[in-house]
Amino acid sequence: MTINDDFIDRVHFHFNPEIMDTLILQKLESIETMLIEQNMLKKDVLNFKETTAYLEVSGSHLYKLTSAGIIPSYKPNGKKLYFNRKELDVWLLSNKQTSKDEIDQQADEYLMKAGRAKL
Repeated sequence: MTINDDFIDRVHFHFNPEIMDTLILQKLESIETMLIEQNMLKKDVLNFKETTAYLEVSGSHLYKLTSAGIIPSYKPNGKKLYFNRKELDVWLLSNKQTSKDEIDQQADEYLMKAGRAKL
């Protein structure tokens, strides 16, 4: 028996098909999720389901956003909703919350323009 044969015998002895099946399925699901996400980033127009995944929101929440006109959407045939990914990105980055450092910088700039130094 060679070293490789001994190794193979030990692997077969400790091999648990149920555990291996579970691990393989988990890896396949992970790969599938990554492929879906990569394909979504290549698309300019997303359907409703893709948009819920892209925005990480529920379908009911997305529907509320569209029906209230809060989020940009399209209904080319009057039924199905579609979304422009670039417009979604702009919408996601709207209503920026200004950081304390940015507020301090704005205050400094204002005081400099007014000819006064910050205390």
